[in-house]
Amino acid sequence: MGLSQMQTDTNWLKSKKPQHNIKSIGILLIPIALYFVPMDWLKHQQSVCLFKNLTGNDCYGCGMTRAILSALHFQFGQAFHYNKLFVIVLPLLIYIWTKTLIRTVDRKNLHKLV
Repeated sequence: MGLSQMQTDTNWLKSKKPQHNIKSIGILLIPIALYFVPMDWLKHQQSVCLFKNLTGNDCYGCGMTRAILSALHFQFGQAFHYNKLFVIVLPLLIYIWTKTLIRTVDRKNLHKLV
């Protein structure tokens, strides 16, 4: 195997296209993957909140994961029960997810133009 053959064999490492495709697919799959997290399993998990474990009191973020996942399952009453602040956090997460997805797709399209 000559030097030119090794260079052509490693050209795929220099290409950013596969990485962008994988990143785009990964970003698209995040809400789908979160939708399939079983709520029954999540309800019975012990809290990892340091504040709650030390003091026994809920912090402002306690229950946010369960609230967001409940909202993704369209169970808004249950989500509100877990944490009332999900009405602020969920739209922000959707905004960040959409903005990241658009940036990733735009970069992918820019590479096609160059």
